[in-house]
This record gives sequence, structure tokens and C-alpha cells, in this order.
Amino acid sequence: MYKRKIDYKSIGLKVGLEVHRQLDTKHKLFCNCPTTLSSKKADYTFERKLRPSQSEVGEIDPAALFEWKKRKTIIYEGFNDITCLVEADEEPPHSLNKEALEIALTVSLMMNSTPVDEIHVMRKIVIDGSNTSGFQRTCIVALGGEIEVNGKKVPIQHVGLEEDAARKIEETGNYVRYRLDRLGIPLIEVATAPVINSPEETEKVAFAIGRILKATKKVKRGIGTVRQDINISIREGALIEVKGVQELPLVRKVVEYEVLRQLNLLKIRDELKSRGLKKEEIKSEIIDVSDAFKKTKCKVIRRALNSGGRVFAVKLPKFSGILGMEIMPGFRFGTELSDIAKLWGGVGGIFHTDELPAYGISLEEVEKVKSLVKAEKEDAFVLVADKPKKAVEALKAVIERAKKALEGVPSETRVAKPDGTTRYMRPRPGAARMYPETDIPPIRISKEYIENLKTKLPEMPDKTLKRLMKEYGLNEKLASQLLDSEYLLLFEEIVRNTSISPSFVAATLTESFKSLKHEGINIDLLSDKQIYEIFKFVDSGKMAKEAILDVVQWLSNNPDKGIEDALKALGLTMLSKEELEEIIDDIISQSHEMIKERKLNALKPLMSMVMRKVRGKANPKEVYEILDRKLKEITKS
Repeated sequence: MYKRKIDYKSIGLKVGLEVHRQLDTKHKLFCNCPTTLSSKKADYTFERKLRPSQSEVGEIDPAALFEWKKRKTIIYEGFNDITCLVEADEEPPHSLNKEALEIALTVSLMMNSTPVDEIHVMRKIVIDGSNTSGFQRTCIVALGGEIEVNGKKVPIQHVGLEEDAARKIEETGNYVRYRLDRLGIPLIEVATAPVINSPEETEKVAFAIGRILKATKKVKRGIGTVRQDINISIREGALIEVKGVQELPLVRKVVEYEVLRQLNLLKIRDELKSRGLKKEEIKSEIIDVSDAFKKTKCKVIRRALNSGGRVFAVKLPKFSGILGMEIMPGFRFGTELSDIAKLWGGVGGIFHTDELPAYGISLEEVEKVKSLVKAEKEDAFVLVADKPKKAVEALKAVIERAKKALEGVPSETRVAKPDGTTRYMRPRPGAARMYPETDIPPIRISKEYIENLKTKLPEMPDKTLKRLMKEYGLNEKLASQLLDSEYLLLFEEIVRNTSISPSFVAATLTESFKSLKHEGINIDLLSDKQIYEIFKFVDSGKMAKEAILDVVQWLSNNPDKGIEDALKALGLTMLSKEELEEIIDDIISQSHEMIKERKLNALKPLMSMVMRKVRGKANPKEVYEILDRKLKEITKS
């Protein structure tokens, strides 16, 4: 594995970004359903099986064909109040959402993109089950434009508008379950040209696009509302599309690890060539080796044999040591083959020589398999234990991937994992994937409409930053954090309608909330209205500032409850003045010696003692005033 520092310029790194973000509109893109998600039990379900179809020129999209081969049955969950016949594909789509279109055009103008004269909705084939119709509706809104990032102009290829997919809930065996609540939520897409040349720059570009989208104050917030697809290539490598990068800090890691993966795949290519391996030597000879495991202690193989399965193996000539090579952190070439076997054959995984004997497979069994497949010392083999049809399909995919190892890096679509590594998802889609949507007429975009939009464009992020500092007295760090958070609009509403310090509100919404998220608390379950009401409680004296984070945490775990429920459950209901004075008198009575010695200098330690007891249930200012008054009375006497 490469451990040296990578010179991204010398390897010809090129990155293109596709930033997708849900728009906060009243209705979905092609119907009047609300754009809200539900956590309740579904009102109804139905099943579908999707299949690919030929394009007008007789071609079948390879990505669609791959999904179809999985033979999955899809179960959809619907709701009477937030989904309709459009999501179920039982009714034609309605007209394109005008509100969503206006937001997309606004973003386009903010990036100096040129709106198209006429919008044509297209169908993009997607048969993984995430769309009931077997396609996603999408359209181009504007072309061209640019943004500036650290003095570099990054061209925008296009700004698009599309419907979000259904939510995958679970996948078990041959069944996949989706919820229809997310299907159809408007999604804006901003695609850059592939001119980004480092992982750091990729993150900065994504960051800059995100700032512009948030400046509209019309985008949804929280995990799942924003996704980045990253197109990555290096010299001698291949174009890889990594889908589903949800968090900004992950963008840099994904690029770093994908570059590392491609460099190591090239290293594997060179090693195989140095061993003299030819593609024709990798034969599609799949051998039944079940007899070698009659007395096996391997639970996986024993379970497969007991359920009517068999054990099959294929020899990979001159691959000894290759399958165990790490190509990303914690990810070996054998893992790559295993992912492909799982997806193409539907098996649980593979065993290979670079990890055996292990998992209950003995050295004797390894030697028997080597003999059966006629493997020499420099050869490797791969085992699959499952139903014959599935095992054979899995090993066919392994053989094809092994052949591609001689070419270096195969072009494919991968999906991002939470640690920044990626796994194989499907082949790259072809040109046969897109065709016109016949149920939605084209939409003309007049020059007058565009000129009117130009007169009411949102404030650009750099101007907002300066305004936050000037108008609310925030320092640059806090203003920047607020600008990059999901709470800028909420911050201004809170400060406008309460007397709470802007700096305190900003710090709570950014630094404090960020700390809670790092502790695993899902703050995104709280609505802006709930957070606003928490600050209103503080402003009205119904709760203390110190109680905010405890209340936020409690409500995150009890999203169907209210603030008063939280205060009662946490024992943070505000003390009356009489109760507070009683507590203070009690602490003073226990501190006579210290007060006698320090006199008025006893205020600070007494304040600490009282606050330890009443924190979250009393206003510190009120505590200070009562203590100060009582100490002055004592010292006078």
C-alpha cells in the first residue's frame, strides 16, 4: 500500500462534483403531497418487480441490467396523508413544481449560469427499486456559469432539478423495503466541470456550493437532505463515480481513498504483468469442490451444504498474495472480489487462499481444493459456498474482475461508506439510460421572468458574513460557523424576537449543538419551531440558559413531547423567588465562618455553591443579585 505523500498534480487527478440537496418546498416536484418524512407505521403496502427495457436503438443500460439480475421483490410503504397515486406510479405526474423551479433558477443566477429557454423533463432509468416507475424524472434548468474558490474559477456544467428517491428501510434476502415519503421531494443538482485537482480543493468547492444553496434559505437541513456524487480519475486510472457522500468532512477522505485505491490497483496490474500473466490464462473453469469439505468445521460451509448448497472454486493463476493486498485502509483486493460476488451472485461472500486456513477451514481442506483446481504455488483460488446457481454467478463475476485486474482500474460506480472508503455498487450507466418524459409538457422560461428573478437574488455568502459581524456583533469565527451551519435563518428569527444575546444564540446553535452531535445525539429530529420555542422559554424566564442543552438532548430522545415535559422530567422547572431565597439562605447559614472571614469577597465562592445546586432551575443574574443583597446586609450588621 502507498504510504508516501501523494503528489496529486503529478498523477493527473481530476475531480468533478455533483451536489444534490433537497429543497424546502411546500409540495413535491410532481404532485401536491407535502415534503415531510414520517416515522409512523405505514397505512398501506404494495409489491413490485422491475425490469429493464430497450432504448429506441435497441440498447439496454448496463446499470439497469445489473440491478435486474438481482431479481429483487420490492415492497413499498405508503401513507394516506403524505403520499398519493403519483408516488405509486398509478397516476401520471402533475405539472412541474413552480416553487422548486424558481429556487433552482435563483441558484443558477447566483452562479452566473444561463437558464435554458425551455425545460424538458427526462426519464433516467433506475430499477434498484428506489423509484416505483423504474425511472427518475430529471431536467436541466441552466447551463454554464462558475464559482470562485480560493481565487480559482470553477466552471459549473449545469444546474438541474430532479425528484428524490424513495427511502430504503431494509433489505433481507430477495426483498427490499422502501418508504414513499421521500420519493418526489424536489432535489437540486449542481454539477461542476472536472477541474478540481486535490482532495482539499474538492472539499472547498463542495463547501462553497453548499453556502450558495443555503443562502436561498429554501433548502432542507439534516442528514439525508444533501448528497454529493464525486467523479474521480487519475492518469492511467479510470473514471469512478462515488455516490452518496452525505457529510462534508467525508468528501476529502473519499477522494484520498479512491486515489489510493486506483494507485494500488495499478500496482497490482504491474505486479501481475511482471509475473507474466496473460488474460487468456484466467479461465472460466468453475469446479465443484464440495467433497473436500465432507467433515468441515467451517460453519458457513456446513450451513450451505446442509441447506442443499454446494462449494465451488475457481483458480486464479499467478494471483498468490494479490488477494491479500490492501488497496484502501482495512480493505483488500479480496474484499473487492467479495463485494462483486455478493452483488452479482447474491452470495454471502467468498473465501480465498490469502486468508486461509481460517474460519474453520483447515490446511488439509485448503490442500485438497488446490489439488482439485490444479493450483500451483504461485496461484490462488476463490471459494463460494451457496446454492449452485448463485455460487456459479458469483464466481463468474470474480473471474471477470480478475481479468480486469490486468487492465488496472475498471470504470464503475461505487458507494461511499461512513469511514470514507467505498465499495462496488454497479457498472457505469450508458447512453441508453435517458429518454424523454412524455407526460409533462415543456416549460418556456421567458426573459422577463429571469430579469425579475435577478432583481431579488439572495444575499451572497461573503456579504452575509460581513453583515453578521456588523449587525449582531459576532466575531469572524462565530459568524463563519453560523453561516456554514443549518441554523442561520433560525438564528435571525430568535435574535429578532427575543432579548437573548446574539453571541450566546450563535454559539449555542453552532458550537454547542455540534458537541451534542459528536456525542451521538440526533438534534436533526428537532424542528426549527421546537428550537425557537426553547429560546422563547428562556427569554420569558420559564427556563434557564444553562438548561438548553439538557432540554435539547431530552427532546431528541422524545421527539413527540414538549418543552414543559422535558423540564418536568429533568427536574429543571424554574424555582420561584421564594424557593430560591430559601436555598440561598440555607447555604449562607452553613457558610458563616467563610463569610465572616471574607466578607464581600465571599460572593464568588457562594455563587458557585448556589449555582451547583440550582443550575438549570434559576437565572444566574437573579442568584447574583439576591446573594449580593444578602451579603451586604450581613456585612453592615
